[in-house]
Amino acid sequence: MKLNLKMIALIIGSSVVLSCNTHHNKKSKMKNQASEQMTAAEILENPDYVAISYGGYREKSRSTQPTIIQLKEDLKILHAMGIRILRTYNVQTELPHASNLLEAISQLKKEDPSFEMYVMLGAWMDCLNAWTEKEPNHDIESAQNEEEIKRAVFLANKYPSIVKVIAVGNEAMVRWATSYYVQPKVILKYVNHLQNLKKNGELSKDVWITSSDDFSSWGGGDLSYRVEDLEALIKSVDYVSMHTYAYHNSHYNPGFWKVPDNELHLNDKQKIDRSIERALEFSKKQYKDVSEYVKSIDSSKTIHIGETGWATVSNGFYGANGSRATDQYKQGLYYNKLREWTNQEGISCFYFEAFDERWKQAANPSGSENHFGLIGLDNSIKFTLWDAADAGVFEGLTRDGKPLVKSFSCNQNTLMASALLPPFKSQMAVRRMENTNKGRQAGETVTEQ
Repeated sequence: MKLNLKMIALIIGSSVVLSCNTHHNKKSKMKNQASEQMTAAEILENPDYVAISYGGYREKSRSTQPTIIQLKEDLKILHAMGIRILRTYNVQTELPHASNLLEAISQLKKEDPSFEMYVMLGAWMDCLNAWTEKEPNHDIESAQNEEEIKRAVFLANKYPSIVKVIAVGNEAMVRWATSYYVQPKVILKYVNHLQNLKKNGELSKDVWITSSDDFSSWGGGDLSYRVEDLEALIKSVDYVSMHTYAYHNSHYNPGFWKVPDNELHLNDKQKIDRSIERALEFSKKQYKDVSEYVKSIDSSKTIHIGETGWATVSNGFYGANGSRATDQYKQGLYYNKLREWTNQEGISCFYFEAFDERWKQAANPSGSENHFGLIGLDNSIKFTLWDAADAGVFEGLTRDGKPLVKSFSCNQNTLMASALLPPFKSQMAVRRMENTNKGRQAGETVTEQ
């Protein structure tokens, strides 16, 4: 049988295509295998795996859940930004956000083997009567906690290549969370339970277990938090996830935030820059205080930041009539300085948060809790990400089918005109603390409920 030149060329071409496809499939398979084998130990502390807190809610109520399509849009944006690990907060049955997110990631991984994203899966913890008209009982846990842990375990086992951390509770031990906080023994109970599941092979040994809570809950502040159950918890978790908010403390603990007398000669931009530098030092101090206490209990434990952030809108304590901490310029400064520090120190930081969400203060659209995102609900790319936008990171990407655009119409002068000058020390009102308990001295630690 004779073959003409055209047939020979066709055979050779087909062989080349087949060879290329085989090579591509092998590379894709290797990429997926590497992704599945990644552990929390390899992801945390690694600056190549940038972390962020994520909620995909667009509406004023969480009853309207983002669709898989919407979640995939968000994930493509986050991936383009270099984000590789997301933090979620609950796995409640009536709020399938986390389970849908895991499915969306799974689908994207199948569609594109180069897509890489992991999750720190939160399991929400409550006390008895939390979020009801009844008085919360902080010494007894809610019956829903056990089921929440079961759902978290189910999802971690269903998506082992994605779920790398389970966090038991969010700010669940700090006493200012008056609607729902629990005692450390409740968190300890479930952390121990999950660690036992790992030992028994019912949960991957590579999934790290933690609890994500305020710096004070981890012994970095009020000494009354330093109890025996907290010590046991520190020993039981795989690492400590602490929260630090210089932003909120610009109102509640404003000493670091005020412009001191020796900076009055600076121009307004320099004064703002210095205030943000002091804000970062404030967060560093909280991290140091937690680290020193935790390592005094267990020197092997690492400490990462589970939350910190900076809002860009506020008509309350942090706006023009308050601490004046709130605008996009300050958010950008804080974010960049924070990332520089945490990357240098090998600290994973789940920055709060990726996108604005308006359900948190639904009745107050200008409330600060609605505006911690790096991207607004109007698809505006806030100042923090302007450089990324200029580099073409968001090119071709959409949210709800609409393109992303830089805020302030890309005008730097308009941006700076919106930046609020922090108050001077001489202008800050002095707070008067009154003692209403005759059995206590002013400044003494409160131990009563």
